[in-house]
Amino acid sequence: MTIPDLLPLALLLGLACNASARVSVAQSSGAAAASAAEPVLASPAAALAAPAADTATRAVDAPIQCSYCDEWNRQREPFKIFGNTYYVGPAGLSALLITTPEGHVLLDGGLPQSAALIAANIDKLGFKVADVRVIANSHAHYDHAGGISALQRLSGARVVASAQGAAALQAGQPTDDDPQASSGGEPRFHFAPAARVEVIPDSGNVRVGDVTLVAHYTPGHTPGSTTWTWQSCDAGRCLNIVYGDSLNPVSDDGFLYTDPARPGVVPAFYRSIDVVAHLSCDILVSVHPDFTKIDDKLAARERGVTPDPFIDTGACHAYAAEARRKLERRVAAEGAGR
Repeated sequence: MTIPDLLPLALLLGLACNASARVSVAQSSGAAAASAAEPVLASPAAALAAPAADTATRAVDAPIQCSYCDEWNRQREPFKIFGNTYYVGPAGLSALLITTPEGHVLLDGGLPQSAALIAANIDKLGFKVADVRVIANSHAHYDHAGGISALQRLSGARVVASAQGAAALQAGQPTDDDPQASSGGEPRFHFAPAARVEVIPDSGNVRVGDVTLVAHYTPGHTPGSTTWTWQSCDAGRCLNIVYGDSLNPVSDDGFLYTDPARPGVVPAFYRSIDVVAHLSCDILVSVHPDFTKIDDKLAARERGVTPDPFIDTGACHAYAAEARRKLERRVAAEGAGR
């Protein structure tokens, strides 16, 4: 959706680093993560809420207020999706944790003010933020990337993204070719930049322990949008899990997907939809949980509905089909408006 108006505030976030990471990135630079000290603060959630005491170990990230932010950032209890994959985000913004004995992967960081909630949810599950080795981003808008910098500082994790996603993460704002660049370029829309962002190529792999995370470039909602896939296993049963980025063709006023100056945008968007439609997909979780009815599925699971409502081999195809309809309507509307 179009980025709403924001009001800058101040939130003090703690800074800590973790021990050296055992992570490899296929088709990337392959540089080893640097060793660092164990976190000084015992509780990651407490670290994020602690007042500033030393500029070397504290940072200030401004929370963002918008018409949707309070609702998005409502507390949600963390829960297992399948195997070693868990939901740890707030109510309206997905963040997933994939655990391994060698360290963990976190997907997305929500709003700046979501960071403390995500850290607390990881704690509730019995895991440690300090053991997060990689943070992967879907797309670099404030509602999915806003908390990444704080969580990176807290964990010492490496941040990974697509090429254009990395540029936006390091700038703390969307790139100039983003459909929401006009509003996102205003200072009140900026988020804290991430450090040490590594570019993962299309179809490139990120490995942590026995988990291999695959990047699928799905540009459209943003130029750097990325859908991530991996396998999770439980009692010998392995399923393909898809973290589906937004395929929603929304923009700031004045942006045209069909602008002749950008002839590749619409074809690339349709290719992204086709990519998602053809993924090996047993479980789909979207970046906004309501896009894939996560609340309904969780409620059905809690009622004892079988088979597991989260397992749906047609979910990616249905998600892509709805996105195609939305894009077709958008393209038609732009054509009619000329």
